[in-house]
Amino acid sequence: MFHRLMLPMVLILLLAPAMTLALDYPDQICSDCHSNTGGEPTEVDHTHLSGSAHEDLNCTECHSDIHQLPHRDDLAPVDCGICHEDVAEEYVQHGRGFIGVSDAVPTCKQCHGSHQILPPDEIASTVHSSNLPNTCGNCHEDQEFIKANNIKFKHPIEVYLKGVHGKATAGGKDTAASCNDCHSTSGSAHRILPPGNLDSTINYFNISKTCGSCHSTIQAEFDEGIHGELVARGEVDAPTCTQCHGEHGILATDDPRSPVSPFRVAEATCTPCHDSAKLNEKYDLPSGRLQSYVDSYHGLKSRAGDKTVANCSSCHMAHLVLAADNPKSSVNTANLAATCGSCHPGMSAEKASETKIHALAGSTHTGWAYWVKIIYQILIFCVIGGMAGYCLLDYLRQVRNMMRKEQVRRMEADEVVQHTVLAISFSVLVVTGFSLRYYDAWWANLLFGREGGAAVRGLIHRGAAIVMTLGAIWHLFYLFTIKGRMFIKDMSLSMLDAKQFYGMMLYNLGRSDRHPQMRRFSFVEKAEYWALIWGTIVMAITGLAMWFESSLVQHLGKGVLEVFLVIHYYEAWLAFLAILVWHMYGVIFNPHLYPMNPSWLNGKMPKDMFEVEHPAAKSVGNVDKAKRMGLERDI
Repeated sequence: MFHRLMLPMVLILLLAPAMTLALDYPDQICSDCHSNTGGEPTEVDHTHLSGSAHEDLNCTECHSDIHQLPHRDDLAPVDCGICHEDVAEEYVQHGRGFIGVSDAVPTCKQCHGSHQILPPDEIASTVHSSNLPNTCGNCHEDQEFIKANNIKFKHPIEVYLKGVHGKATAGGKDTAASCNDCHSTSGSAHRILPPGNLDSTINYFNISKTCGSCHSTIQAEFDEGIHGELVARGEVDAPTCTQCHGEHGILATDDPRSPVSPFRVAEATCTPCHDSAKLNEKYDLPSGRLQSYVDSYHGLKSRAGDKTVANCSSCHMAHLVLAADNPKSSVNTANLAATCGSCHPGMSAEKASETKIHALAGSTHTGWAYWVKIIYQILIFCVIGGMAGYCLLDYLRQVRNMMRKEQVRRMEADEVVQHTVLAISFSVLVVTGFSLRYYDAWWANLLFGREGGAAVRGLIHRGAAIVMTLGAIWHLFYLFTIKGRMFIKDMSLSMLDAKQFYGMMLYNLGRSDRHPQMRRFSFVEKAEYWALIWGTIVMAITGLAMWFESSLVQHLGKGVLEVFLVIHYYEAWLAFLAILVWHMYGVIFNPHLYPMNPSWLNGKMPKDMFEVEHPAAKSVGNVDKAKRMGLERDI
């Protein structure tokens, strides 16, 4: 029994000094367990604190819940607020998250590290301005974290590092703006508020002040200008720094990609506001400023790549933008000579006031230039119009000459009508269909840009679709007639067509001098016909599906409708381009046929043209006989 009692007593006596030492000399005892551990338990000793802000502290000053050794495994997180009470009072929110409420709020350790915590002004510190992008990027470039917390800006650090500020901090310039410089409220890196908070440094109405902490002169100019005045008044549609320069990816003004570069400032920065009908009406501003600038000497030279030519900010100033009636405005009548004179030395006040950069009525030309422009417009209309008229008369004469020649019937009257219905309905479908997809094109605006034009376009498009479908049904019944059966037999594909295609390729490439002898229908015409049949079926099915889209979605789902939309659009392009390239060449621009194959007008074509195009068909002299015998396949 005595021996059984002795063992616990001995252990207590041995551990008692260790318990005392846990408070008196904790670092030595901690090192006994946490040095050379291979990672388990955590390897750390007092040398890890060397050079850090906490190198004079003992382990238990941070790990204050260690009261005996060995300590338990589930130690409480270090409470930095024990020493940093002021910071703990400030750090209650980070963005939209609150301490103790959101798990997404970063801890002290996540930003500052654990044992090797360095002062922010040391370049090796995780919160030094050059390292902040990486530190903040641990969360703000983590796409899973961003998605989980519904953060809209997907790659802020990546974009920031490409801008002037990011490049400067990466180069070691601690004076360049880093994350804390813009996002820290009241100068505290521990008080980062969301933009919706009125106290936030990135709140819309505080942005100029935030940027002004580095760019004070520019801030003063902006605040004095009309834009700053509107922002101070609470107008959220007035531009502030980030709307012109960007937010994270701010580029140098001489970078061609920058929205405020001389090449882009007019179109990318000033135009979105100054060509807005809503804003122009609200602030009583003239419209058409971009167009009048683009058409001017300055605009043309800028588009040609001239970096020195005047742009919007050259005349109106970049930040001190004032209304023209303001005596301090650079475009005030009294100051125009100095403004223009910065590029044009010796500019007089009278000459400067006479020069109209943004001329009225959409014209950028005044005085003699205006009348020269009018003369040239009249000259162009008369000369080019006269040339076009002459060419049209000559073309029509060539057509008449061709039609006076001995003719061969190529199509019967009903076949001509079928072709006419198809040609008209197809053309109307192309115009009305593409005007929906390209609604902002000038020709679409010209045809359907008026009020109610969209509804009219839809009615015309569906009407043309019905006409084309009825024409297709007519053609289907036609194929069951004697002529139709002969037509479809002669239009059927065969190995002869493949041989003739191969022969034409050899002929056109100069590998053969023998031109294949075409029969009633060449492989070109057969390819067109069967492509037409396929295209009509596809367009009719997909068109009906879109016409009755509600029923389609209800029974087959939205995915099927989306597939039909894609098919309808690209099949339209395929058909249009096939007609434009293949058919137009085959009936007009082929040298053997020019000025055209007239059979689409009256069903006839010149005998000599027929003999060249279809030499393997029955002799022309037997055409009437073949017709009487119902042997249209022979011609």
